[in-house]
Amino acid sequence: MGFVINAVIDFMYPPRCSLCGHYCADEEGICPDCLSQIHYIGRPLCIRCGTPFSHEFATDHFCGECLTGKRYFSKARAVGLYNGLFRKTLHRFKYQWRHCLATPLGTLMAKRMESFFSDGTYQYMVPVPLHPRRLRKRGFNQALVLARILSRTYHIPLDRNNLVRTRWTQSQVGLSERERKDNVRGAFAVLQSARIARRTILLLDDIYTSGSTVDECSKVLINAGARKVDVLTLARAA
Repeated sequence: MGFVINAVIDFMYPPRCSLCGHYCADEEGICPDCLSQIHYIGRPLCIRCGTPFSHEFATDHFCGECLTGKRYFSKARAVGLYNGLFRKTLHRFKYQWRHCLATPLGTLMAKRMESFFSDGTYQYMVPVPLHPRRLRKRGFNQALVLARILSRTYHIPLDRNNLVRTRWTQSQVGLSERERKDNVRGAFAVLQSARIARRTILLLDDIYTSGSTVDECSKVLINAGARKVDVLTLARAA
């Protein structure tokens, strides 16, 4: 009976692509045309931060910044480049709170996660937190929304309130790499260190730009006793 009801609903209200609005039979809620416009990040890339390399036939290796600078996360990966349709979609999701985008974007992220971290066993998923003032203004934390979907998919506990922002920071948009690092330095804290001590953590956010935010979060988690922190984001700025 449930199958018949669902079939009638689909006939009367055909499912639509969450990105372009056209008819879409894909259970992810994103049509093949829109999926094909995402510039997925593949190999070769930086072993540590996931920076994609342009030379097609090279093997994975460390980028210059990861060779010369310290990173607190072990590995960072992103689904696709932050450009074109993907950029517009994430902007709608993040700043216009298009609820319909949460599930397809989270599902897309979850499907790619398995190929990125096939060797990873995580005790907790941790979303990058927003400052309470920004949370009140925006109305939701996009990293937490995505983390909930991945947590349900992989049955990994979600630790949503342990990592917090301890001070207000200006938006990272338009800042240089040095300014981004200075902006978030000392802006995070762990409330219960014992909860994550000796645990392997997957840190989640929507966009990786310079890596300053996720690296500062990783630093705080490592200093609180986490064994290892990996990072997964939906997009990465080119």
